[in-house]
Amino acid sequence: MTTWYLGELLGWILLALALGAATVFAVLAYWRPRRLHLWLAAGALALALVAAASLPSPAPLGIGVLTSAAAIAVAVFGGGPAAAVALDLAMGGSVRHGLHGGILVDAKHGEDVAGARPAQREVLRGGRTIGVLERLATAGAIVAGFPEALAIVVAVKGVGRFTELEAPEARERFIIGTLASLIWAAAAGLVAHLVLR
Repeated sequence: MTTWYLGELLGWILLALALGAATVFAVLAYWRPRRLHLWLAAGALALALVAAASLPSPAPLGIGVLTSAAAIAVAVFGGGPAAAVALDLAMGGSVRHGLHGGILVDAKHGEDVAGARPAQREVLRGGRTIGVLERLATAGAIVAGFPEALAIVVAVKGVGRFTELEAPEARERFIIGTLASLIWAAAAGLVAHLVLR
């Protein structure tokens, strides 16, 4: 019996340390973008998931609330850097950003007269704010045990961006960034959901 209590106590301690570290590194990755911060946040998040899944009983209310708040913070702050790193890896560092946080794509397909570069326009503006809201909704839906809401989040985002996705590079970046952001937020939300179960 004592061994069982000790094992559960160690699980809670591991969860608290891992989730705390994930929160700190996710916030650092958001405000001071460095890949190391993101990788440390990802490792701590994975450890928190393992710890949460191994707990034999649900958390008391106060611990559940704190865990949910930390998990949502990890989701909101870590998802943006996760999407940026995924885009950078997929695009080989060729993402060109505009003045308003969007990406630059060629206004016309092909080249202008005399081989000059075509004019560029900025699409997917406001992605940082939209991403924060998307991750907040995603993590909240997972914590609440209502994963069906993810379909609504994806639909709203897709419909809102539909007219900007005519350029192939915009579509690729939209899909990669959205999936990376959603996966990160769902993983963070799952930690809290497992603790509350």
